[in-house]
Amino acid sequence: MRANKLRHLFLILIGIVVAGCGHMNGAFQARSAFEEANVLLSQGSYSAALDRYARIAEEHPVTRDRVLFEMGVIHAHPRNGQKDYQKALDSFQTLISDYPESPYRQNSETMIFTINNVTLKDRTIATQQTRIEAVQAELNSREEAIFALQQQLDALERKYFAFVLAKGSADRILVEKAGRRLTLFAGGEVLKTYRIALGGNPVGPKERQGDNKTPEGIYTIDSRNRDSSYHLSLHISYPNEDDRRRARTLGVAPGGDIMIHGIKNGFAWVGDAHAEVDWTRGCIAVTDEEIEEIDRLVPDGTVVEIRP
Repeated sequence: MRANKLRHLFLILIGIVVAGCGHMNGAFQARSAFEEANVLLSQGSYSAALDRYARIAEEHPVTRDRVLFEMGVIHAHPRNGQKDYQKALDSFQTLISDYPESPYRQNSETMIFTINNVTLKDRTIATQQTRIEAVQAELNSREEAIFALQQQLDALERKYFAFVLAKGSADRILVEKAGRRLTLFAGGEVLKTYRIALGGNPVGPKERQGDNKTPEGIYTIDSRNRDSSYHLSLHISYPNEDDRRRARTLGVAPGGDIMIHGIKNGFAWVGDAHAEVDWTRGCIAVTDEEIEEIDRLVPDGTVVEIRP
């Protein structure tokens, strides 16, 4: 912003100087020549104006100080597409050195000060722009690296899932309640692990209907429901004989309908965040995408071990 203001003041100063030049020349015989050069300048014919001033210096040496000043102004003019600040400075400095008593000396000193400030601002802006471009290039490079890494990860995931499918069906499911983790095994090898949510009262084995506990023990997948209120569900064979014996001892009903299922219909947008809390009534919950994957890999009869 300051650089723009400085350029604006620079333009005003040049305009004032150019507008007043016709009245400052003491050489009457050169007046028409200067007027011709000023017309060229006002028309934006900067090269032609410079040539005309050069001829004036040859034809009227007594006006050389003014010619130097006028040429310096043209070399520095903001609208001159071929402006050259160094040539402008050379003109003004030569005038000050060769014509210390010239009426153009003070304006030349002002122009030198202004040009130096403009060029300093230009260099600062150019340096900042270079830094910005370097940072942008670095960001672009990092984005490309991240994109390439993501592609590699996607390829690895596809390769891994192909490996999982090649292994065939899972033959065992391990649920670790304390770790909120469900793992699929095939032939003793881990196929995949999932984060899970449990019943709202997860500590300890399920004892009775309505206690919101997830069972602990050895079970199997004995059926599935693809029209579930929780997207899709695989039924676990709770209660087993130990669970029934415990319930009889307590004089309570053991309950049932324990599932591995997805998210409640209409709330799939929750995604992975569902596993931040235990929210089921005793079931084991994963995301909708994950239950679809488990459904493909786990046949009925698969052993389910649920540990504390």
